[in-house]
Parts: sequence; C-alpha cells; structure tokens
Amino acid sequence: MLTRRHLLATAVAAPAILRFGTGTAQAATTLKISHQFPGGTIDKGDFRDRLCRMFAAEVAKRSNGDIAAEIYPNSSLIKTNAQFSAMRKGALDISLYPMPYAGGELPETNIGLMPGLVTTYDQGLRWKKEPVGKALTDFLADKGIILLTWVWQAGGVASRSKPIVAPEDAKGLKVRGGSREMDMVLQTAGASVLSVPSNEIYAAMQTGACDAGITSSTSLISFRLEEVAKSLTSGAGASYWFMLEPLMMSKTIFDKLPKNHQDILLAVGTELEAFGRKGAQDDDVEVAKVYEKAGAKVSVLDAATVGKWRDIARDTAWKDYSAKTATSANLLKLATDVAA
Repeated sequence: MLTRRHLLATAVAAPAILRFGTGTAQAATTLKISHQFPGGTIDKGDFRDRLCRMFAAEVAKRSNGDIAAEIYPNSSLIKTNAQFSAMRKGALDISLYPMPYAGGELPETNIGLMPGLVTTYDQGLRWKKEPVGKALTDFLADKGIILLTWVWQAGGVASRSKPIVAPEDAKGLKVRGGSREMDMVLQTAGASVLSVPSNEIYAAMQTGACDAGITSSTSLISFRLEEVAKSLTSGAGASYWFMLEPLMMSKTIFDKLPKNHQDILLAVGTELEAFGRKGAQDDDVEVAKVYEKAGAKVSVLDAATVGKWRDIARDTAWKDYSAKTATSANLLKLATDVAA
C-alpha cells in the first residue's frame, strides 16, 4: 500500500513532469508551474503540489484543452529563491511560492510572514477582501506578479534537542526562522539565525549547521524533519508563525493571454482557496502524529506564549518593517486593522 511518505520519497527521487489538457501539441498555451515542494499525484502527497495539479487539470478542462500545464516540483525547473524574480521577468509562468522568500528583492513582501501579525486562518484569509489585500495585490501587480490562490499556513518548530516553545527557549541555538522579520525576533530572543529555504532545512539540521527550523506544518512533514528532530512545537492550536504561500503568476505572461483565459485562471485559483485552507489545517493536526510516531517530544503553544512572541515582534520586526518604505508602513497598518 502506497502511503503519503512513500509517494513523497519517490517524488523526491524522480521529479515528475505532468501535462494536462488535450495534449501540449494541441494546446494554444502551455504554462510551466514550478515549486520547491515534493511532487506526488493529484490525489496524494504534499497538498501544495496537489493544488498545482488540481489547478492545471481544472484549467485544462474549462479551456477545452486550450491551456495546458507542466508541473515542476522540487525546484527542478528553477532554483527556489530564483522563482519569484523569474516570474517578474516573464521567464517563469506560475509558482506556488512562499512570499517572504522575495523579501531580499521586495522587502514589502515580508508582510507575508510577520511574526504575531496573523494568528488564525480566518484572519489571514480575510486579507483578500480587506483593504490590506487590495493594497498587497496592487503592489505585486505593479511589480509584475498576479496572485491566483491565497494560501496561508501555520507553522511549528522542529528541534534537534530541547523544544522551542517560549522565546527564552531559543537562546543560544541556531534557528531557521523563514523571514528577515522572524530572524529579528529570534535574535532578540538570543538565538543565532540561518537563512535557507524550507527544502534545505533537513540538510542543515542533519549536519548541525542548524539546531531548529521553523516552517509550516506541511513542510515539517513533507521534508521529513522528524528524522533529524527530537522535539516538535506544534502550531495547530495557536501560532505566531503564519506564512502566505500563494499560487502566483507572471503578470507579463498573464497579460498576453486572452480575456477568457485570464478569467479561467482567476476563477480556478479562487475556488482552490478552500482546498488550500483544508490542506494546511489537516497537516496542523497530522504533524503531531508523525513526530510522536518518530519518538519526538511534542509541545503546544497557547495564547499567552504567542503573546510573548508578538510583544517582541512589535518592538523589533514590526517597527523595522514599517520603516522600510511607505508601502510597508501602509501594509502593516492595514493588516493590523484586520481583527484576529
């Protein structure tokens, strides 16, 4: 019987490229969809890969095969950190991409992982229809990116040694935070930080270059970090770490498509948001089971502990981010107006 773990392991070893539609030879448009996560099938595996495959299949169906798509998991087409820039230049069509990875290029995108800012899925998903969502969408469009599917993910901590629950637990450890702002919070708590994409955390922990990694529940599972961890802090009940990982598209490519094709892409993207939320929340529950089975100690966060992390973030990361640009200041102000 094939389990999710077997499928992911197989997909890592042999990245799959799938084509949808009536066949790429007949397709008027063939889109390349890249992401850093393990590949699987439309029914099994990392839900982010599944979302991309579901998107491709439904777009092909609604366009009667006029739009085909090729899926490139495991950063097999373009390296992880280069995918955002490639979309802006029109060299990559679509990516399911952790928004804060673009922070070095556009610091405003770090709003997608601002510690303590988003604390529930309801709050994060409300952004899309609130002024902060319009401001972020407009900003990204101006920089060459179209948001197709809003996906938020709660995160937790995998540690090689003791659990990291409260800020003081991080003191003296080397921790991967996931964004510049999260790194600032960790440094204030006394940790040193390591900046790598989530698909490189395993190797960093395995070699001892990293003591702990903070990442989404799905990545904690898909990248098999339980194999190198003795402790897990779950974000299932409460979390100070919520990352925006949307399905994004190059505006250059999008603008070249006929209006009916644009409408299909936007409609399918929106309809998949419910699947994205369920996938993330299911993995928030599943991750504890995976780590317990591997023998790791599982700890949980409560509202009071999340508040400690948020207090540090407000005094450090939030202030630093707001001072970056006028757009950053506006985005943060609008985001704080969205109640938890």
